[in-house]
Amino acid sequence: MRLTSLWYGTHPLSFALLPLSVLFRIAVSVRRYAYKTGVLRSHQLPVPVIVVGNITVGGTGKTPLVIWLVEALRAAGHSPGVVSRGYGGNAAVWPQPVTADSDPARVGDEPVLIARRAACPVMVAPQRVAAAHRLIADYACDVVVCDDGLQHYALRRDAEIAVIDGERRLGNGRCLPAGPLRETAARLRSVDLTVVNGAALAGECHMQLSGSVAQSLGGSPRERDLGEWRGSSVHGVAGIGNPGRFFVHLRSQGLNVVEHPFPDHHHFQVEDLRFGDDLPVIMTEKDAVKCRGFAGPLHWYVPVSAQIDGDCQQRLQQLLMNIMGRYSAE
Repeated sequence: MRLTSLWYGTHPLSFALLPLSVLFRIAVSVRRYAYKTGVLRSHQLPVPVIVVGNITVGGTGKTPLVIWLVEALRAAGHSPGVVSRGYGGNAAVWPQPVTADSDPARVGDEPVLIARRAACPVMVAPQRVAAAHRLIADYACDVVVCDDGLQHYALRRDAEIAVIDGERRLGNGRCLPAGPLRETAARLRSVDLTVVNGAALAGECHMQLSGSVAQSLGGSPRERDLGEWRGSSVHGVAGIGNPGRFFVHLRSQGLNVVEHPFPDHHHFQVEDLRFGDDLPVIMTEKDAVKCRGFAGPLHWYVPVSAQIDGDCQQRLQQLLMNIMGRYSAE
């Protein structure tokens, strides 16, 4: 059974799991209250902290927004750095600095992607507080952007930005395991900004991901407009939270897609990309960072960037100005 049918449909098992969902919801509420009242300690950093996260399990488009924020902060004259959990990384020692050439198996795929695209200092550790302290000490960053970590209350934050998938929204609205929610929908009322990757409702910011040029993964560097494959069959590979979104994007460019969905953060092996023919294999950029070591001339990836409408840009930039202004005045 696919979790999408359980969390984003009307599968009867969701009702059977409601008692566990209630227990999870209570545990989450108690934990958050403990941090709010000081029973559990939140660590204040000497620089502003901006958390970009979500309240659902699975991908929503956080990473492209993190990259956009880093670029906006840098353009405003700041020295931003990024901390992340490094999900899936197997490093023996933490924290770990991340560069464009880091091994995703050690530090996680999304941090490597951020280091490549944002060209900023990136530090990962299961304990984000430790990663943030190391980031500031080693790189003198004057603002920390936390990729994910909306529920990591041990790190005190100056602003919270929640990202929602505009297609799947909050699914059936239930907490784990009966639904996809890490916290109740009411949590969105306490964040500073809600950004929707797709169709936004009143009061929400609209963002969409754009990318129409594929880049070669194996062999010499090449670029090719997706439209050049219009009407042709290709293999689409996606190991992300919502693989269907990537396949829809390829089809919107006129490609006939043979779908190959993989679990989020999948550790790809060369056999995963062998399909017994000579059709192009097109994957997401997050998957590409894990396949560079064995990719061939048939393998391509599509970089995407966050496109944010004018009103949302103004709101985000005003939020950043307010945060940085408070610290400069101290």
